[in-house]
Amino acid sequence: MNTVFLVVVLALVWAGISGSFSGLNLLLGGVVGGVAVLVLREAFASPKALRRIRRVISLAALFLYELVVSAVRVAIVVMRPDLSSAVRPAIIAVPLTVKSDAEITLLANMITLTPGTLSVDVAADKSVLYVHALDMADKEAMIADIANGFEKKIQEVFE
Repeated sequence: MNTVFLVVVLALVWAGISGSFSGLNLLLGGVVGGVAVLVLREAFASPKALRRIRRVISLAALFLYELVVSAVRVAIVVMRPDLSSAVRPAIIAVPLTVKSDAEITLLANMITLTPGTLSVDVAADKSVLYVHALDMADKEAMIADIANGFEKKIQEVFE
């Protein structure tokens, strides 16, 4: 029953993306969805895959939360009448526990996409990520936030 439900959902998604809910288009979406389910059924059936999907969703939720919080913080900084006293820019060296290129790239992109921070460079030995911060109140707290937030979740996803 779960497979039939998944095929129906995929057919509806297909029709929604294509913009046509005609019978023929829904049938085509059902066929494409059915083939996709048959090809990928073993990949989604294992508990390991389900655990990884949960971890990816957890990482995405953390990123969205950090995105909103950082956007509010940057808006508050920008709205202050005396901007020069509100902005304390700094570049900090964040020690990395992630080692693969994919993990480092994902971490750097998530930091860059979060308002108020920008990944500047990675050390040649991949041990340090240099991050520019718009408002640096506490260097150690920022390093801990990155290590215990994005970096920890990325490690969980790539386990």
